[in-house]
Amino acid sequence: MTHIIKTSRLTHSGTMAMLTAAIAMAEKIGQPQCIVIVDASGELLGEVRMTGAKFLSRKSAMAKAQTAASNNAPSANVPEALRLPFGLATGGKVTGLMGGLPIRLNGDMVGAIGVGSGTGDQDLEVAKAALTAIGADTLA
Repeated sequence: MTHIIKTSRLTHSGTMAMLTAAIAMAEKIGQPQCIVIVDASGELLGEVRMTGAKFLSRKSAMAKAQTAASNNAPSANVPEALRLPFGLATGGKVTGLMGGLPIRLNGDMVGAIGVGSGTGDQDLEVAKAALTAIGADTLA
């Protein structure tokens, strides 16, 4: 029986590469965004609120990232019937909104990204650009 396991971690340079790619995509589509990246335990690694992004979207971006990290699944995968109870039980830290994706490298979940301030499709497009920047496993 093993009492210690090796885990992969997202570095600060990986976090910065993701933020840079996400900002570039948000600028390309013309939608300023709040972008939050957390580690596998949901702790903040990096964030930015682009000029013109809705300031309250920072909270939803954080919730999306923490939801994706907690579930190792897109934030939108939270079942509709559970969104309100989970949101209330966690003080708004769980959401079913689109825009939160786990960050997986070689099959290991190393963190998550949450993006907010645009439409759900825009948020996902920006999040996926960030994943691509570090060669993260993409979701089908």
